[in-house]
Amino acid sequence: MERAVRRATVFIKHVVFRHSVQMTSRDYTAGIIVIGDEILKGQTNDTNSHFLCKHLFSLGVKVKKISVIGDDLEVIAREVSEFSSKYTHVIISGGIGPTHDDLTFEGVAMAFNDVISPHPDIVNLCKQFWGTDLSSAEMKLAMIPKSARLVYGVNKKTGEKNKFPLVVVNNVYIFPGVPSLMERSFIALEDLFKNPDAHFYTEEVYVQQDEVSIATILTEIDREFKETVTLGSYPDFHNSYYKVKLMLESGKPDQINKAVTALKNKLPSGSIVDYDCHPIGNAAVKVYGILQQGDVDEAYRNNVKMAVSVLEECLEKYSLDEICIGFNGGKDCTALLHLYQAVVKSKYPEYKEKLQALYIKSKLPFPEVEKFTQLSRDRYHLEMLHFEGRIKDSLEQMKVNHPNIKAVIMGTRLTDPYSSHLEAFSMTDPDWPQYMRVNPVLHWSYGHVWKFLRDLCIPYCSLYDRGYTSLGSMNNTHPNPLLQYVDEHKVLKYRPAYTLSDPTKERDGRN
Repeated sequence: MERAVRRATVFIKHVVFRHSVQMTSRDYTAGIIVIGDEILKGQTNDTNSHFLCKHLFSLGVKVKKISVIGDDLEVIAREVSEFSSKYTHVIISGGIGPTHDDLTFEGVAMAFNDVISPHPDIVNLCKQFWGTDLSSAEMKLAMIPKSARLVYGVNKKTGEKNKFPLVVVNNVYIFPGVPSLMERSFIALEDLFKNPDAHFYTEEVYVQQDEVSIATILTEIDREFKETVTLGSYPDFHNSYYKVKLMLESGKPDQINKAVTALKNKLPSGSIVDYDCHPIGNAAVKVYGILQQGDVDEAYRNNVKMAVSVLEECLEKYSLDEICIGFNGGKDCTALLHLYQAVVKSKYPEYKEKLQALYIKSKLPFPEVEKFTQLSRDRYHLEMLHFEGRIKDSLEQMKVNHPNIKAVIMGTRLTDPYSSHLEAFSMTDPDWPQYMRVNPVLHWSYGHVWKFLRDLCIPYCSLYDRGYTSLGSMNNTHPNPLLQYVDEHKVLKYRPAYTLSDPTKERDGRN
């Protein structure tokens, strides 16, 4: 157990110190003001503050307060004045535009006893973009505080200067409210906010214990190191691998090392999780790494090696636009999708297009499966080819809609019904639409599937954590009775699917 804890700690250091950020001994602080009635009414989702907090933290700036206010001139002025006196930087998003309720420039001017007037540089820009004169609505964008200065960001990829400048008054930076424009502008100008001096370190520790059970330990660690280390605790009620993420932050690496060591020694044995928070991005490295491991079960390693070999052969025979992968949210095809991602990224590291995935919707799909399928689509950058009805009919329709596809990668195992005759490459039956079925995981066992998913921290459908071991439709699938237990409160519950000890009972939850 001590070896597992030591390995987890090494992993944590590797990930976190690689992403260390900079912070001066003098705190750089920021206050964020989000302006817009549409935010307060719930008509628009505020993503700007999240983006700004994340990036300012990476630049060594502590965000001290976020304020969301409406389109009210006096409220804007009062908030800007207060923030400007308290924080190093004041960042505003929203309230810039041609309409009557775009009052940010006027509000900032009022905060500093200033007036607005047309700035010649922005007037010229407005004329170039809209061909308008000073009386037009668009020209309101040129009416800025008289004391403002203009700062032009530089696109870090192209080296080109941004066409539209950032308006700055004293320590107040006025960004557009449209997220895509704000993000692009901030990234081009982020050096304005960067804290240049000492290092600021963070470490993350993932724990498979609920927060209440370790609260006393956290209090002790916080009391011991609170002068030099900030300790944050963040429960996650839906993660399949850990229950609490502990975040330690400090400007002193020796202190954060001591705090992590003390925390490790106090936490219950075996409670630290060797968690990969970027499993999809690390897919190629981790999957091909299994092939080199000498301390894993040989049958498991050989099955992974065979799966990789079959997928590599598939990519030799077919181009990516001729391949689709069958994906219905189940554990087997989830493992297969991760394998496919790894092999594609290894062979085509610069490939940016979407991978094609075949999704045949069952008659009564679980909402959890539908949600997981959508999440997987985004995680793995998939183009989902949706069909409903029988498999044969769906394949016939795919022939019509996507005639370029020649091969379908399937997560079929030999223990699946009607699958014992299959080989790694098997054409569909003569009376079916003709596709090459590619079967990389034919020889995998139930245990190998779960070892692969769990060891690589791959996200999987939440139903598997509630006792389901094989997924079909809602009308023919139930939790596996072999996983039943009664907890200390006399409540009937189910253990996770990966704890099933008898793989021959995998389908005991299916009608």
